[in-house]
Amino acid sequence: MAGEAQAGAVSGRRGVFEVDEDAALAELEKAWADGGYHGFCVLERSMWCAISSSGVVLTGSTPDALNQQIRAHWQALQ
Repeated sequence: MAGEAQAGAVSGRRGVFEVDEDAALAELEKAWADGGYHGFCVLERSMWCAISSSGVVLTGSTPDALNQQIRAHWQALQ
């Protein structure tokens, strides 16, 4: 227990399941901007969003879930 308390006390460290939002948004934009997706954002750490070039708003509860939604949308247009 003492080791856990000390590990959590280190400032600037994220928890195991926390996401670096800026890095995740940058990677999503890098992967999908040329495919016509933009406006990447995260709202209250729980809703990840992107907008297609046709104005469709895509959402997911995690960066991976949003990526899957974008991929499915993109594949449906092909």
